[in-house]
Amino acid sequence: MVDETKPQIGHVLLFGKYEMTGIAVRDGGLAKYIDLTPALIPHSGGKHANRSFGKAKLSIVERLINNMMRTEVFTGKKLKAYSAVKKAFAIIEEKIKKNPVQVLVEALENAAPREEITRLQFGGISVPKAVDISPSRRLDIALRNLSKGAVAASFKNKKPIEECLADELILASKGDMNSFSVAKKEELERVASSAR
Repeated sequence: MVDETKPQIGHVLLFGKYEMTGIAVRDGGLAKYIDLTPALIPHSGGKHANRSFGKAKLSIVERLINNMMRTEVFTGKKLKAYSAVKKAFAIIEEKIKKNPVQVLVEALENAAPREEITRLQFGGISVPKAVDISPSRRLDIALRNLSKGAVAASFKNKKPIEECLADELILASKGDMNSFSVAKKEELERVASSAR
């Protein structure tokens, strides 16, 4: 008889705790670029670095860890960023009793802008024009804003980075305007709609 409570041999859980299968990605455009391949430790060693669209094959959790390496506190310190994300996932699970990977995916869907502006030159005049964003860039912007929001919230604050990241992910997954990333998305889309 097979024990259902223990993970089976060959069954890989993220950080040894979280299930990577059964995560729903509602946004069809982002689904191709959100890699949910199970990995115990999300660290590839940069094997996709010099390939076109190689980052699409990188685990979404590892991409979050890589994006957390911002400012002089985290630059190049992957173990520190890894630890912060791992603790943030534990906080998320404790607070809302939901799979943190699902919360991350929902946060990315809510924080990914659909259009932005570009500048067109007509003679000597620069005119803003609204353009659609590719799914790959949408995901890049969402990850960047989630990480920036967490790092900015922890700066000159007693709250540690993992709590700030957990709060940012929870707020973004709910689509709350108090989230830095969702507020940035709304601002970008508002500017783009006025430049249409």
